[in-house]
Amino acid sequence: MTAAFRSLAPRLPALLLAAVAVWGSVPASAAVRHGSSLAVAKAPVKRIKVILPVAGHHRRARGDGDVVGLHRAILLQGGRHGKGLKLRKVYAVIPARPSLAATQGLRLNSEAIVGEIEENLAVKSSVALVVEEGSQDVLFSRNTKVALPIASITKLMTSLVVLESNPAMDEMITVTSEDLDTEKFSSSRLAVGTTLSRRDLMHLALMSSENRAAHALARNYPGGLDAAIAAMNAKARMLGMTRAAFHDPTGLSSRNVASAEDLVKLVDAASGNATIREFSTDPNYSVPVGRRVLAFHNTNALVANPAWDIVVQKTGYISEAGKCLVMKAVIEGRSVVIVLLDSFGKFTRLGDANRIRQWMETQSVPTDPIARLVKKTS
Repeated sequence: MTAAFRSLAPRLPALLLAAVAVWGSVPASAAVRHGSSLAVAKAPVKRIKVILPVAGHHRRARGDGDVVGLHRAILLQGGRHGKGLKLRKVYAVIPARPSLAATQGLRLNSEAIVGEIEENLAVKSSVALVVEEGSQDVLFSRNTKVALPIASITKLMTSLVVLESNPAMDEMITVTSEDLDTEKFSSSRLAVGTTLSRRDLMHLALMSSENRAAHALARNYPGGLDAAIAAMNAKARMLGMTRAAFHDPTGLSSRNVASAEDLVKLVDAASGNATIREFSTDPNYSVPVGRRVLAFHNTNALVANPAWDIVVQKTGYISEAGKCLVMKAVIEGRSVVIVLLDSFGKFTRLGDANRIRQWMETQSVPTDPIARLVKKTS
């Protein structure tokens, strides 16, 4: 342990406690000091990363998982963190926060199941909407008018307004400290100083939901970041997304909200752009970063499933939103938009999408719209 780390060690528990408290998931009073580390009261937990100024060699957390420990050092220069300030990523185990849909009582229970289709389809997402393109027949609906956080589905709107500004897609853009996530402190494989083309950044933002890529795209929008966000809100109004609001280009902000009905309109608009269709459904993509080539993969495993014909898609997740998924897909010759919000199991959003596809494949009379049989629950 270096002298610098020894000098910081007495203050490390307080720094960690402050970081977790600022994160907003657990009040400072809920955490108790335990030796030179931080112990968190027993509760349903999840593992997150925060960034703190520390010094010394890297160490890993030990114990039963209820402590906070150092993971590895990173160096950030410039921006709000201050030039040359050394920062470390810190793993913290904190009580899991319920999604906004859960706090509003929107999650389905046995008493809320209405009708045979609800029971047979068994969609588990708090919000679900399936709309057939063209006829606009609603095939299935649940809580479709409630505005909820949409997480990285936001990137569809970011990409749409960036592309509509007719930018030079081969222009090189450098990731800077301004693109770091100071909302959720999420990690990224695009280090500060990485330079990629606008085309590559958009590919990564849509396919692998790269937050720094999306932020860099909006930051380089004509007029800058504020102009990009204003354009996103203006586009939402133009599309008739009456309950939508955007406050950042990545979806890390829980203030980015929309209803399922709003998102059908966004998916329809995004599917009209060939670049968004191609990039969002690409299974994988590699980019050169320095002397290395980084391989990225799609956050939606369904794009590589031969049973699916997906036109456009986007996943999303923050704790306030739960797992989210929007898609336009062709099922049994019918083009449908699927919106799933607050899917709270690890694979629920993909499971719900598969249940919807299988359910549609069992419908034998396409001329008799399923919408006429659905008892709407929204």
